Amino acid sequence: MDFSRASAFLEQQFPGIVERLQAYVRIPAKSPLFDPEWEKNGHIEAAITLIADWCRTQPIPGMRVEVRRLAGLTPIILIDIPGELPGTALLYGHCDKQPEFTGWLPGLGPWEPVIRDGKLYGRGGADDG
Repeated sequence: MDFSRASAFLEQQFPGIVERLQAYVRIPAKSPLFDPEWEKNGHIEAAITLIADWCRTQPIPGMRVEVRRLAGLTPIILIDIPGELPGTALLYGHCDKQPEFTGWLPGLGPWEPVIRDGKLYGRGGADDG
């Protein structure tokens, strides 16, 4: 894969996406298992808002973006994009992250995004979050 071509394509299709991902990495939205005060702390809410707001700016015809909440549970973003073919595809991601832990390489850490050799490092920047 030609990473410079792929990067240029993605930046053309999704202008500002790298900056948005960096903003996401900075949010310490830890899983409720590691942040029992997650509702009060508001980090998961900040992550949900960042992601949902970005999705709403995408020029996808017919797309519907909703944030759904149930008391005591982390919110979810539901994005419905009508297609032309029969059937349904479901994609899943999550906004909560594992805690800090140790073992980061020198100059890297969980909540400060770093781009090194064309790769984004930071908690939640490269998994299915």
